[in-house]
Amino acid sequence: MNRRDNLKLLFTGSLGAGILMTGCDPVDKSVQSQVFAGGTPGGRTEEENLRDAKLMEGTFFTDEERKKLDTLVDIIMPADSESPAATELKVTDFIDFMMRDQPNSQTPMRGGLMWLDFEADEKFGKTFNELSKDEVLAIVDEVAWPDKAKPEYLGGVRWFNMLRNLTCSGYFSTEAGWKYMGYVGNTPNVWDGVPQNVLDKHGLSNPEQYQSLYLKPEDRGTVAVWDDEGNLIG
Repeated sequence: MNRRDNLKLLFTGSLGAGILMTGCDPVDKSVQSQVFAGGTPGGRTEEENLRDAKLMEGTFFTDEERKKLDTLVDIIMPADSESPAATELKVTDFIDFMMRDQPNSQTPMRGGLMWLDFEADEKFGKTFNELSKDEVLAIVDEVAWPDKAKPEYLGGVRWFNMLRNLTCSGYFSTEAGWKYMGYVGNTPNVWDGVPQNVLDKHGLSNPEQYQSLYLKPEDRGTVAVWDDEGNLIG
């Protein structure tokens, strides 16, 4: 089969429709330290506990598919001087979980992984997992840049977008990912009024009657105390 036949097979049938129409639902939970530990702690219903247990049964990807994903997620989020590679953070495990959590994504994902082998065979006469790094990048370059991709790669572009979204969702739901972004969460801040240089620029000043209300750096670790009637006393 030539490339046109392969693309017709993938993108005009039910499998192709799944790839072309795919979208990635927002991922707002970190699998690590929550579901893998037996479910989000606190307030779980029996139905939720049963669903968590079912999600943790088995795996979705085959060993061959996991190898493809390990290669791709490390291209999307490689190691550098500031952070580890995606595989070090078990991003493939995260994607595997998401396939079980969102079954509607299974067909598009598996279809895209199949397409990698079709494309590898067309270009290099090998399976995807047999390709060299440069050969892998030659395929990735066809679908990683939506604005530059050829029309016949539309399905592959949308599939790779889904994979990229999942990879980043998994990566940035880990502690290393948070550190890479510089995310510190909800931390106490210090407000001592509008900065003096800004006030000077506009010919203004901080009202003296509010000075005592501003949070001072030396007080940022102080724990508030209330009386029995709920009044703040210190």
